[in-house]
Amino acid sequence: MRFAETRLKGAFVIDLERREDERGFFARTFCAREFAEHRLNTTFVQCHTSFNRSTGTLRGMHYQRPPAAETKLIRCTSGAFCDIIVDLREDSPTYLQHIAVELTAENRTQLYVPEMFAHGFITLAPDTEIAYQVGAFYAPEYEAGLRYDDPRLAITWPVPARVISEKDRNWPLLQR
Repeated sequence: MRFAETRLKGAFVIDLERREDERGFFARTFCAREFAEHRLNTTFVQCHTSFNRSTGTLRGMHYQRPPAAETKLIRCTSGAFCDIIVDLREDSPTYLQHIAVELTAENRTQLYVPEMFAHGFITLAPDTEIAYQVGAFYAPEYEAGLRYDDPRLAITWPVPARVISEKDRNWPLLQR
């Protein structure tokens, strides 16, 4: 794997190192030793799949508050989506800044999301499926979110949001 830290400290784009032959290829998507060398969480306690029928399906911006803050390792298994993360670490020089990463079944790129980052995505193709490994158990009492269209975040989504849950549409705006 090739690890590239983003401008948001602790968030990494991870590209696979493929071993190809006439059959296709083989690639490692996780190695605890390599993750530890980059000071990343090496324990994942849950795995999730998100299937999205339509282009323009938006999910987010989600996170869990301490003591249930979670890391995520995200990749696309079919289709394509734009993943956006927002730094919510109040002591960080990049507080409330965000990055966008295109994850597709074709590029097989992964995104490592540290604790206290909000996470959301919008699908760029129909029938997009996303796989997550998560470093903390889901705890509904610590669940939180940000509005995907909060003017303070100024996120530019690459396609219009056509499908979005009522819950995601109604997260509160950040305080000014």
